Amino acid sequence: MSSTLSRWIVASLGVLPVAGFAQAVAMQDMPGMAMSPPQDSHAPAHQHHVAAPEKTDAQPAAMDHTGHDMTGMQAMQGHDMSGHDMQGMDAKALPPNDHMPPPPPQSVPHDMTPAQMNAMMQMDDNASLGMFTLDRLERSRSTSGDYATRWEAEGWYGNAINRLWLKTEGERDDSGTQDGRVEALWSHAFASFWDWQLGARHDFGQGPDRQWLAAGVEGLAPYWFETQATFYVGEEGRTALRLETSYDMRFTQRLILTPQVELNFYGKDDPRRGIASGLSNVEAGLRLRYEISRKFAPYVGVNWTRRFGSFDNEPGVPDVHARETTWVAGVRIWL
Repeated sequence: MSSTLSRWIVASLGVLPVAGFAQAVAMQDMPGMAMSPPQDSHAPAHQHHVAAPEKTDAQPAAMDHTGHDMTGMQAMQGHDMSGHDMQGMDAKALPPNDHMPPPPPQSVPHDMTPAQMNAMMQMDDNASLGMFTLDRLERSRSTSGDYATRWEAEGWYGNAINRLWLKTEGERDDSGTQDGRVEALWSHAFASFWDWQLGARHDFGQGPDRQWLAAGVEGLAPYWFETQATFYVGEEGRTALRLETSYDMRFTQRLILTPQVELNFYGKDDPRRGIASGLSNVEAGLRLRYEISRKFAPYVGVNWTRRFGSFDNEPGVPDVHARETTWVAGVRIWL
């Protein structure tokens, strides 16, 4: 039994060189896998170079890439795995986000006049535009039980520097229009968010009509307070000053609370219009609106009015309340 096992082991060891030689022959037969004979590391230096064997029909040639498309391989040389061109580029020069600029345009636009370029790119800063806002259209009820309809609207037409403004506001009850005003103003931007305004104002409603020349400023004060300050000069030496400011407090992108304060000063009494000299009246209000869209927003609010001066004993003086609180509901529309 032991002799049989010994003969089997010897036979197996004899097969190993034959298997190795067969594997080498198979590798030689693969295209492009011609293997040079091993070199003896102990041989002299001048014997390390072995001449390549001559090409015969039995020995296949090395891999020939003639006719193969190597563009993809050449493109990959010099590109990292993210597709960035790294030839001649210092990796340290790349920005932190590894951003690469876009390729240049494939075609160059033809020569154009400024008017043609503005029409194509729609980037004309001097183009004329227009806007109209019905800031308040509301129904009010005072604590004394009086009902009234109030309006305040404005619109402009022009460019970013020069505009023509039209403004109007007033109040109307069962007896007619009590206090109305229309203004036409030319506006010129003199600083970021600020405009000079020059124009005229017309008062109508209770009492006689009044005409005024107007000059003032309008814009955004620090912390985004919308502010107006206008000085008026009227007939018979009359003067007036109107100050107004408001601020939008955004609870959400749609729910907005707007406090507003208005003060009116006059240089002399005008009893038939219920106007006293000095600080004639102060009006403050809170309106909470919900913007269904940017162009349509219903609102509710409250308004407080304090009037100064007393003309109870004079004929033709309108009946006004020194203090008045009104609840309002209305809509804001932007066109």
